[in-house]
Amino acid sequence: MFEFFDTAITSDQFLLALHDTLLMVSLSLAFGALLGIPLGIVLVICRPGGIVPNHLVHQVINPIVNILRSLPFIILLITILPLTRWLVGTTIGTPGAIVPLVVFIAPYIARLVESSLLEVDDGILESANAMGASALQTIWHFMLPEAASSLILALTTATIGLLGATAMAGTVGGGGIGDLAITYGYQRFDAFATLSTAVVLIIIVQLLQTLGTRFARRVRRE
Repeated sequence: MFEFFDTAITSDQFLLALHDTLLMVSLSLAFGALLGIPLGIVLVICRPGGIVPNHLVHQVINPIVNILRSLPFIILLITILPLTRWLVGTTIGTPGAIVPLVVFIAPYIARLVESSLLEVDDGILESANAMGASALQTIWHFMLPEAASSLILALTTATIGLLGATAMAGTVGGGGIGDLAITYGYQRFDAFATLSTAVVLIIIVQLLQTLGTRFARRVRRE
């Protein structure tokens, strides 16, 4: 019974791994959102029947997003190792994990944003058009506010998916909770390390989902 609690992990190691995981998630989400949200908007407005239909732009961006979304994260991570090394000078640790995480999450966010914006009622767009709103005004003052609640839930889903990807990054020395679970829990057969990292990830996911749901509900009421 007590042997289960024997572990080589120190509290400092665990806190450092948690810090690295949160850092990877926050930075990757920020950069991924900066890329993914505009991509999602472009996919919506440039699609056939969109407010600024552009067949060429849509046909270029749509397949790229599909291709990146088709690759499992672990394969994507290995495939773009040269790009990662060129951008940050390393392929291991937290810096080496952020690049593939951004490439992974940006098209995912783009699809989620596209789905949220497509839910906006056509009547809203017709009202914007009747008021003489430009494309930018329609997006900023009509589409985004109307889809705000759905977008918050979409970003919450993306954050949770990103958290799972950071754990997979540990298989190639990406750092964080996943690396701790692989190095100690799997390779050294440390059951306590495996269980404790799993519990921490579950708690973080529950907190993220709860906060995202409450924030979305509050925005919907407003």
